[in-house]
Amino acid sequence: MNIFNSPRPPKWSASLCDFGDIGTCCITCWLPCITFGQIAEIVDQGQSSCIKQGCVYGLLMLCSCHCLLSCVYREKLRAKFGLPPEPCNDCCVHFCCEACALCQEHAELKNRGFDPSRGWIGPPNAPPPSRPPTMRR
Repeated sequence: MNIFNSPRPPKWSASLCDFGDIGTCCITCWLPCITFGQIAEIVDQGQSSCIKQGCVYGLLMLCSCHCLLSCVYREKLRAKFGLPPEPCNDCCVHFCCEACALCQEHAELKNRGFDPSRGWIGPPNAPPPSRPPTMRR
């Protein structure tokens, strides 16, 4: 195989310390459970809710174990999109800089066409859900 024709390995669309969306950064610094819940709902494709995951995360914050849950979801997000474990493994990233990791994951979802603030509404290219037929003719 010619190295010039080989496909590029997938990369993160935002760096770990990219503070592009100041609103997300502020929410993540003060209420990281909200950002985590939004990420988890999209990564789980709506199988879990933002509120439920955010509450679990908040409870884990009380005993400083929240990084364990968030690193699992970083791993799921990486697997879903084939992203490399950069700059180091998932648990190290979340343990060393939780807020930066959550902001990067949130930005990654946004850059891939998802709107974490709206929750899971289907893949970014999916047509909107159809309305059920009405009883009127």
